[in-house]
Amino acid sequence: MNYISRFIEKSIKERLFKGKLIILYGARQVGKTTLVKNVLKEYPEEQGKYLNCELLSVQRALAVPEAETLKAFLGHFNLIVLDEAQHIENIGIILKILIDTYPETQIIATGSSSFDLAQKVNEPLTGRTCTFTLFPLSLQEIKQHEDLIQIEAKLENLLRFGSYPEIFSLDEQGAKERLNEIASNYIYKDVLNFDGLKKSSVIKNLLQLLALQLGQEVSYNELAVQLGIDRLTVIKYIDILEQSFVVFTLRAFSRNLRKEISKSVKVYFVDLGIRNSIIENYNRLLIRNDVGALWENFCIIERMKNNQNHFRFVNSYFWRTYDQKEIDYIEESEGTITGFEFKWNDKKTIKQQKEFSETYYAQVQKVDRTNYWQFLELQ
Repeated sequence: MNYISRFIEKSIKERLFKGKLIILYGARQVGKTTLVKNVLKEYPEEQGKYLNCELLSVQRALAVPEAETLKAFLGHFNLIVLDEAQHIENIGIILKILIDTYPETQIIATGSSSFDLAQKVNEPLTGRTCTFTLFPLSLQEIKQHEDLIQIEAKLENLLRFGSYPEIFSLDEQGAKERLNEIASNYIYKDVLNFDGLKKSSVIKNLLQLLALQLGQEVSYNELAVQLGIDRLTVIKYIDILEQSFVVFTLRAFSRNLRKEISKSVKVYFVDLGIRNSIIENYNRLLIRNDVGALWENFCIIERMKNNQNHFRFVNSYFWRTYDQKEIDYIEESEGTITGFEFKWNDKKTIKQQKEFSETYYAQVQKVDRTNYWQFLELQ
């Protein structure tokens, strides 16, 4: 498949040469390098420079926090891309020196670990950055090349193999092989770089447990017991997985009702192909018992991509009470609260939660295969 343009690419281009460092976050293999190289294509070779910061030679060349030394290596380029910039020692100080000394030079820094890179650049560059996150392909991005009928035909594969750009264009066997390679060689790479995270088996076991509990409330205590570690360590690991764009969490919504659960959390995966690879299950949907959870995860992550693409800032939650009343997904925006229930089977009805609707003056909508395109604004 030809290059699928990403929605945030236009926004990045609009912010070039406005006096700010541009940071692009996203999981490994999600297309960050392709995107920044596509941006560079619009500039002559003598104006744009790409540097892979995972290379030892680049790390050594950028290790000295001295303006002239840095400039001598970088040259007189107008636009410089530092790919996987978190690998550069003292990257925050290095970037501050470059921005202060050579403000005419635009720098784009990418990172596959927001926790690591943000820690290094936030303090020295407070108020001087413009940050973006790149997710796997969204349905709206795919729709630039395919119509709704074609998307519908590929819907099952999206739930089985996810939407990493490279995976999307592969056949079934190729998708399985590439996903297994990504899951084995990449998703643990940044996570295990953090101090104290030496046991890859614990991270792998944690991800398997989270994958098997998809769409369910997570008990930190139960996970701790199953993994043989303490509760705070479980919380720390999940946070790092979230900052590395492997998973994301939803917190419980609670405002007025005493019976509402307020401290629970659900954990979802940024890409379902990675999730299915972790549990080694690429089976067709007809013979799976987790279709409802896959659909729920799919709808929520696609909604999050959609909100980002259109710069909509919402608070996202799920809702449940101690007597088992629940709503899969809630958005709060500008004082309005809306609930959504996700059903793969369009014949299934939803239970209208009168207590929730009356307390928060909120509507609850059903999202199934007949109307998901409206929920995701595909038409």
